Amino acid sequence: MQGELTAEDVAPLIAKLSGPERVRLLRLVASLGAEGQVYAATPPSEDEFGADDDPLGWDAAGWEDVG
Repeated sequence: MQGELTAEDVAPLIAKLSGPERVRLLRLVASLGAEGQVYAATPPSEDEFGADDDPLGWDAAGWEDVG
């Protein structure tokens, strides 16, 4: 084996799986519970979170009649 596999290495194999086997694989991956560790190891990219010009602007709309 050449070392660690990448998602690009595994994608062709996943494409060959039948529907039920894909579901089984997804359940297996979900059961590993390592999402937090993976996310912590990979910082968010600059485009992962959207930003508004006025981040609190949404909060003011629609409250005129409350009170």
